Order: sequence, then structure tokens, then C-alpha cells
Amino acid sequence: MQLLLFGIVYPFAWLFSRLPMRILYMISDVLFFLIYHVFGYRKEVVLKNISYAFPNKSLEEKKQLSKEFFKHFTDILMESVKGFTMGKDEILKRYKYKNPELLNSFVKEGKSIALVGAHLANWEWCVNLPLLTKIPVNGSYNQLRNPYFEKALKKSRERFGIIGIKTFETVKVMMSNYQNNTQGIYILLSDQSPLVEKTFYWTEFFGVKVPVHTGLEMLSKKFDLVVINQHTRKIKRGYYETEFELITQDPKSFENYELTEKYIRITEKNIKKNPENYLWSHNRFKHKDRFDEWLNNYSAKKTKK
Repeated sequence: MQLLLFGIVYPFAWLFSRLPMRILYMISDVLFFLIYHVFGYRKEVVLKNISYAFPNKSLEEKKQLSKEFFKHFTDILMESVKGFTMGKDEILKRYKYKNPELLNSFVKEGKSIALVGAHLANWEWCVNLPLLTKIPVNGSYNQLRNPYFEKALKKSRERFGIIGIKTFETVKVMMSNYQNNTQGIYILLSDQSPLVEKTFYWTEFFGVKVPVHTGLEMLSKKFDLVVINQHTRKIKRGYYETEFELITQDPKSFENYELTEKYIRITEKNIKKNPENYLWSHNRFKHKDRFDEWLNNYSAKKTKK
């Protein structure tokens, strides 16, 4: 069944990816109408998330922001499809880096880098990053259930040189590279919600107390990684620019969770600049009322130890 599904869907996706961007954006406009006006896909979730993040906006402002998000969302879907076959020249023209010299200055020093960011603007096209640096670029991703789609998507993302790492293998790969003195850049998008039972820290995100990923902090300290934030903004439809911002070159100097806090505040700041381009369809605040439950369970586990 999985092979049959792949055999039906993937050829169409590949053919669509060969279409010019102007045609794909026409399709995006149709998709927006269907998703937003006809089917109402995750409209309640998006509006609820926006309401949590921007409680002072009027209902009309929240609805307008939600609508703008869905327009961007369908564009991202089409841009992801285009990514299957987009050539080197086109992706470098459409997805640029404002200050790659910051990244490469640490590369020249022999350092490895944790490149952190958020699901903001376009996070798929950063697969072109290996074209601008001389050390391996590793990207963590969640494994797909369908092995055929998994293989095809991995091949597509790796064609410019990026190395795809399944999320559960990230630590293993980092450890191996660290022990063998192999430099690497590791792309880590850490803005989404972790499993509550695997949470170590909660903080306020847009004023709402939520669990947050702390892997960035743990990994950067363990493997002596320079931590750099990447902020991607939409210049116009189909064109993006990423700017790098140094968070720290000495993660071990930070107290527990201080580095995590700094990353969260930078993420908030960047989202507020262009909130319509953030992934509001992810149910980021779903655990907002579970802090006391988590704290009781976490305290009980520590007591048992």
C-alpha cells in the first residue's frame, strides 16, 4: 500500500515541481481558497495560537493575520514542491544569505556550529547552504512513516550537499564527529513543542508558559559548538533572505537554561517582525495548562532518584 501511494503521488509532485513558479503560485492561490474558505483546515488552531500570542489585537486583526498566514502557508507548500527539482542557480537567486562571512569566520577557526532557527518564512530552501561553506552541513529531520517518500525526500534535500540526519540519530552523529575531530554545521529548528514527558524546562513564549526543547543547550555545551541563529525573512513572493546572528561562541559559560532563554527571546523578536510568516498551524500552545502536572511528575521522579 505504501509503495502504491508513493507511485501515485510522487510522479505528480515531480511533474508539478517542473512548472514555472508563476504557475505554482496560481495553484497556491486556488489552494488558499480551498483550504481557507472551503475546508477551513486548522483555522481554529491558527486563530487560537494567534490569539494567545497577540492578545491585544482585535478580533478583526487576528482574523486578518490568520488569513495572511494561510496565503503564505500555501505558497510554502508550492515552494517545497518546487524544491524537488529547483536548480542551483535558481535557488541561490531566490534564497540568499546576507552575511555568510559570520558563519565562515568560525569555519576558518576550525569550529563546529549549531545553526538554530524557527519555522519562519521558508525553512525548506536552506538546503542550499552547503553551496556557501566548506564543511559538512547536517540537517535533522523527523523520519517519515512511508519509506519510499522518505527516500525521495531525503534525496531531494541532499542534492546540494546537505546531510540529512534522523532526529533520533543526531546525538550519535555529533558524538562521532566530535571524537574524530570532524567539523560540521548542524541545523536545529527548536521552536516547536516537545513531548511533555521528555521536557526538562518550561518558559514563557509570547507570554504563555509552555515546555521548550533544550537539546540546543545540551548539545552545544557537550560538543563545544558555536551557536548562531538564522533569521529568514520574506523579501517578496518567492524570494527570501537569511541573516545570521551570533548567540555565543562559549556555550559552557551560560547557566542552566540561560542559553535556551536567549534563543526563545530571539525567536519571539523575529516572529514579531513578520508574524504572518510563522508556522501558526503547529499547535504550539497545546500544553499550556499542564505545567503543574509536569512539575509534580518531575519532582516525583527526582525524589525517587
